Amino acid sequence: MEGTLHTEKMEYRKTRPGTRSSQYMHLIAPRTYPCLFPRYSRQHNTTSSEICFISSYYSHWLFLSIQVLVEELGIYLLAFDRAGYGESDPNPKRDVKSEALDIEELADQLELGQRFYVLGTSMGGYSVWGCLQYIPHRLAGAALVVPVINYWWPSFPAELSKQAFKKQVVPEQRTLWIAHNVPSLLYLWMTQKWLPSSAAAMHHPEIFSKHDLEVLQKMMTMPRTMENKSRQQGTYESIHRDLLVAFGRWEFDPMNITDPFPQNEGSVHIWQGYEDRLVIVELQRYISKKLPWIKYHEVPEGGHMFMLVDGWTDRILKALLVGEEPSAV
Repeated sequence: MEGTLHTEKMEYRKTRPGTRSSQYMHLIAPRTYPCLFPRYSRQHNTTSSEICFISSYYSHWLFLSIQVLVEELGIYLLAFDRAGYGESDPNPKRDVKSEALDIEELADQLELGQRFYVLGTSMGGYSVWGCLQYIPHRLAGAALVVPVINYWWPSFPAELSKQAFKKQVVPEQRTLWIAHNVPSLLYLWMTQKWLPSSAAAMHHPEIFSKHDLEVLQKMMTMPRTMENKSRQQGTYESIHRDLLVAFGRWEFDPMNITDPFPQNEGSVHIWQGYEDRLVIVELQRYISKKLPWIKYHEVPEGGHMFMLVDGWTDRILKALLVGEEPSAV
């Protein structure tokens, strides 16, 4: 990315009581944005689009695929290391609400303005649901890409949730059941050697669609430094806590969230791959029907990682920022 994009990494100190003391983040911005860190200087074009990107298990592969679009649309994209990831301090009390408030404080620290965009992929989707619930007044728009689904959200019909749950491979069913029903045993389950635990966390081939496997082959040629560093504090403070939060007991049901943009001053999008084996498409369709104000996009041959190839990242960002309807591949 050198020579094309302005990228920086920084630490900021937490001020909200009861939270971890520091958090790290990465910035990607056009070359014309001078010296944004470390003094939170806002010298860039005021018509830019500020996006807070919340990643999944995997690191910020998105950064490698949007160089041209960053310059074209004047995007100021911020990806922060969530609690326990990278160099950010762990937070034993992490939950959906704390992540939303972390994002709000981060936006204030960097003076992103009264409203900003949020984009969450996979496991990062639960943070976007948190933003829609707890800080909707701060949002200019939101996109959830193959967002994780909690099978125990109350609005799901029991039979629909049960059938979707059975589509997961058996090790994944066991892991999610333990995370929801016996969270104190999750660490023991994830570290025992007698039975396979989370297929997703272990990147087991059977959880990936044919399209996903093709994407993974392409990713193998990309730099892996960021991924290696993202879990340097151990899987318990990163992946295990993600499972506990995402599949635990929520304070709210996302399907009861009201439209944050009743005057159409912004938009919320869900993007789902039809062939996704991790996030079941039938549940995503049900959510979109319960929340008709969400713009639902289904990619016919897409798996869980479709956004990383074939220009899908550009389509997702353009739909969110300028309302451009995605064209067929």
